[in-house]
Amino acid sequence: MCRFLIYSGQSPILLSHLITSPTHSILTQSYDSRLRLDQTRPHNGDGFGVGYYTAQASGRRRRKRSEEGELAGEEGEDVVDLGPEPCIFTSTIPAWNCRNLERLASKTVSPLVFAHVRASTEGALSDSNCHPFSRGALMWMHNGGIGGWKLGVKRRLVTDISDRWFEGVQGATDSEWAFALFLDSLEQEGVDADDEVKQRDGFGHTVLRKAMLRTIARINGFIKALPASAREGNDVRSLLNFAVTDGKSVVCTRYVSSKTDDAASLFFSSGTNWRQQPSPFGPGIKPKIGKGEYKMERMDKGADIVLVASEPLTFERDNWVTVPTNSVLTIHNQNVLIHPILDEHYNFEANFVRSGRFAADKGQTAGDGLVGEAGLKGVVEGMGALAVAA
Repeated sequence: MCRFLIYSGQSPILLSHLITSPTHSILTQSYDSRLRLDQTRPHNGDGFGVGYYTAQASGRRRRKRSEEGELAGEEGEDVVDLGPEPCIFTSTIPAWNCRNLERLASKTVSPLVFAHVRASTEGALSDSNCHPFSRGALMWMHNGGIGGWKLGVKRRLVTDISDRWFEGVQGATDSEWAFALFLDSLEQEGVDADDEVKQRDGFGHTVLRKAMLRTIARINGFIKALPASAREGNDVRSLLNFAVTDGKSVVCTRYVSSKTDDAASLFFSSGTNWRQQPSPFGPGIKPKIGKGEYKMERMDKGADIVLVASEPLTFERDNWVTVPTNSVLTIHNQNVLIHPILDEHYNFEANFVRSGRFAADKGQTAGDGLVGEAGLKGVVEGMGALAVAA
C-alpha cells in the first residue's frame, strides 16, 4: 500500500522540510514504513511523485536602452504567468534512490504540496501510473484499492464516465480511473472541471466534497451491481483514502466499504510553525538527510499550517490526530472540517470498535505507529461535523 502526504500553509515551505529532512519523512517511509504490515513487499519502492503549486507569478526586471542602444536603468517588470496548474515530478526510481528528488526538494518552495510513494496493486511500474494525477488545476492521490476491480467493477466504471474523462486516462491504475470518475462526478454536480475561471479561482470546498462523496457512492454502486457469481468467495471491500485539491482547498477521505472494519491509517496535524528542532550535536551542525527532528508548534489558537499524512512524520504523539474511519476531511482557509460519510457503511454505535484485520491483510494498520495499535484511534469519533480551529 502507498503512503501520501499533504501540506497546506499560509506561507510557502521548502519541500525538503517535508520530503527529505524529517526523521520519518515521506522519503524515509518509502523504505521504513512503520504502519505497513506487508512483509512480502515491505517497501513503497514502485516510484513516487511530488505535485506542488507555484507560490506566485514570477517576473524579471527589464533594462532601458538609450537611443544609441546602450543599456540604461530599469524600466519595469515582465511577469511570467505560470498558470493555475501544479508542477508534477514523478519517477519510477525508488524515492530513497533518486538524487534528483533531493535536489528538487532543497530548492523548491510551495504553499500546497502533494507527495506520494507507491507500492503498486494495479498497473505496471511506469511514470504514467505514479501519483499524483492532475487535470488542469485539480490534483489527485489515492492510498488503498477499489474492491472487485477485476471482477467487473473496472468495466462498469469505464462505461459509466463520459468520453472526455475516459480519454484523459493515461495509465492503468484503479486510482487514476477513480480520478476520472471524480471528474465525471464533478460534472454531474453541474461543474465543468475544465472551466478556465474555476481553474484559477477554485471550485469551492463544498463542491469538491460533494463530488468526492458522489464518487465513493458510485464505486459502491458498481460493486453492488456485480453478479452473485462474481461476489461469491471474493473480497469486494474497498479501501478509499482519496485526496483532491484545486490549489485552494483540499478534500481527503478515510474510508472502507465495511460497517465493521477499520480503514487504512490517516492523520492530520495543524499549528503555526512546522519547525526543525535544534541539533542534539550542537549549534551549526546540520543533520544528514532524513535525520532532522521536527515538531508542529502552536503559538495561538489559530493555525497557519495543516499536514495530512498516511503515516505521521514525527513521533510526537501530541502532534497528530487520527482522522475517523469513514469520514471526509476538508482544509479550507487553514480550517480543518471533518464530516462523517453517512452511508450504509457508517456505524452509528459510538462505542463500537472496528476490526483492523482487513487493513492488516492489505498490508496496513489503523494504529498510530507510536505507542501501540490502539494509538489515537477514535480521538475524533462522533456524529455530525467537527470543525477544528486550524
